[in-house]
Amino acid sequence: MSEIPGDLKFLKSHEWARVEDDGLVRVGISDHAQGQLGDLVYVELPEVGASVQAGNGAVVLESVKAASDIYSPVSGEVVEVNEALSDKPEIINEDAYGDGWIFTVRMSDRAELDELLDADAYAELIENEDH
Repeated sequence: MSEIPGDLKFLKSHEWARVEDDGLVRVGISDHAQGQLGDLVYVELPEVGASVQAGNGAVVLESVKAASDIYSPVSGEVVEVNEALSDKPEIINEDAYGDGWIFTVRMSDRAELDELLDADAYAELIENEDH
């Protein structure tokens, strides 16, 4: 299992949020989640300018196994999407915490970050899931 970066916050549904220096929140799925999904074949990205709500579906990922809703960890406006995923969804499989990010949000409520799991709590969650 790969190291879980300490600067990330997580939803229990395996999405991560990283607050960037400009205050925007970059969103992706955990390495654990991409491993569970298997080889990704399609990513339905949100529209730039779309509103997302914390805990609501924002993206659909399709793998060889299934289609999965990906939830936004925070509420706000989508300001950027990772266009590279349209042609190469497997980037998420290869680098879930780096180049495999999915979209970026301008947060409307910073307090929502406090509701998310830190890296240690997330590591504990997936450890318990695997037993």
